[in-house]
Amino acid sequence: MRINKFLANSGVASRRAADQLINDGAVKINGRVCSLGDDVDLANDTVTVKGKPVNVVKKYDYYIMNKPKGCVCTVKDDKGRKTVMDLLPPSAKRLFPVGRLDYDTEGLLILTNDGDLTFKLTHPKNEVPKTYLVKTEKPVSDEDLQKLRSGVYIDGVKTKKCNVRLIETHKDGSKLHVTITEGRNRQVRKMFEAVNNNVDFLKRIKIGDLTLTGLNRGEVRQLNAREIDYLLNL
Repeated sequence: MRINKFLANSGVASRRAADQLINDGAVKINGRVCSLGDDVDLANDTVTVKGKPVNVVKKYDYYIMNKPKGCVCTVKDDKGRKTVMDLLPPSAKRLFPVGRLDYDTEGLLILTNDGDLTFKLTHPKNEVPKTYLVKTEKPVSDEDLQKLRSGVYIDGVKTKKCNVRLIETHKDGSKLHVTITEGRNRQVRKMFEAVNNNVDFLKRIKIGDLTLTGLNRGEVRQLNAREIDYLLNL
């Protein structure tokens, strides 16, 4: 098994974060600093990260959270801010947030130690749809709707076509559902900035067909077998 996949499957970090640990020289196989692309013999090799041994997780855990505003999607925060990990029950094992919601964004967040699922849900090539409830500072025009649906330029790169459904609009702004299949940094906020508008409120309400039904702001629960099976087979 590739070393980055081994680390992800062991709940150490996502594949991207595992790649960084490897590049930093923090990962060793049988006492030797390893490189990207190295393989692990699960039966015979010993892997350490920063000197601590790593074992394959035999059973994965899956949680869903209705993330509130005012906390960050990291395991630890160097600024001392509240993180989503603070909302997990004491019985939860070592988990990692799947993707990010920024400090001021709330809504559906998955946490797990399943590296393969994390990769599946976050890698752009898999185009997993994520739906957001958006409230804007100003009304959104028909022309802007068409631009958003067709793609706008963020940092010089055009976004993919997406689904934008206007729910209501009035003189103080608009309410919309936006479904994207990318996961660029602050993408939804930047999309509206590209049409000279600002997002006043942003909440992720769906990943695929998985919703927040029955989960109040700040609450978290384990996914049931049906939900886990759905995500694994997306």
